[in-house]
Amino acid sequence: MHGITSQFLADKPRFAQIAADFLHFVSGAELVIHNAPFDLSFLNSELMLAGFTQGPLQDLCDITDTLVMARRKHPGQRNSLDALCKRYEVDNSQRELHGALLDAEILADVYLLMTGGQTMLHLATEESSAEARESAHGKLTGVPGPLPLTMPDDEELQAHARFLERIHKSSKSKCIWLNSSSQQSSTDIA
Repeated sequence: MHGITSQFLADKPRFAQIAADFLHFVSGAELVIHNAPFDLSFLNSELMLAGFTQGPLQDLCDITDTLVMARRKHPGQRNSLDALCKRYEVDNSQRELHGALLDAEILADVYLLMTGGQTMLHLATEESSAEARESAHGKLTGVPGPLPLTMPDDEELQAHARFLERIHKSSKSKCIWLNSSSQQSSTDIA
């Protein structure tokens, strides 16, 4: 099912050895999990077996269950991760085995599409992350020039005044911007 062998695991740490680091990493974070009760039951059980008594993981961080989200968004339809990949056209062709990293990458793309946010999330490798940091650092070292100032034309000023008037009426004459903006002319704004 997952392709992990005993030979592969032979030199890997046991959960109890990394549990404190794991808790530090997720504390205060938002975990996006597909079918969260399933995964949380395993994680909470392992934390208890390792001697951690901080309470369930969901008390330490926020949990977003994408299965619950999908059922609300697509009632009566199949909402497995594979079904969501098909529905949102997320490529899961490499998902022959159930591996945590690949499933997390796929779920990130599905989650972003389900929430209408960013359309793709490409998790970077360490090398590409280092390159991005160096590139960003290089861009930040330069001194920025002055920002251009664009003044509104008469049509834009009139549209703004109409918009403020609508706010003024709908707020029962409590539009604080209407008084302050009507006292300034377009040449005063700068």
